[in-house]
Amino acid sequence: MTRSNDEFKYEIKENLAVLSTNKSGWTRELNLISWNGGETKYDLRDWNPDHTRMGKGISLTKEEFDKLKEILDGLHPVDFKDGPDAV
Repeated sequence: MTRSNDEFKYEIKENLAVLSTNKSGWTRELNLISWNGGETKYDLRDWNPDHTRMGKGISLTKEEFDKLKEILDGLHPVDFKDGPDAV
């Protein structure tokens, strides 16, 4: 479904994953999305329940996503129980 506001249009082509849901129902999602009719990109951001409002996020080309995946695949799991500065 294509949606728009006064500034831009967007179409969520495919929902790939919901990473979390907060108390107010907003979800952090990984989607394939097209902005203003442009190329489809991977997009990670928060959405309200009916996808009419969004939070700040990041959009990645396929090449950027593949590079990020390669980097993440090479990382070792981190235990944050003592906080991220303990690493």
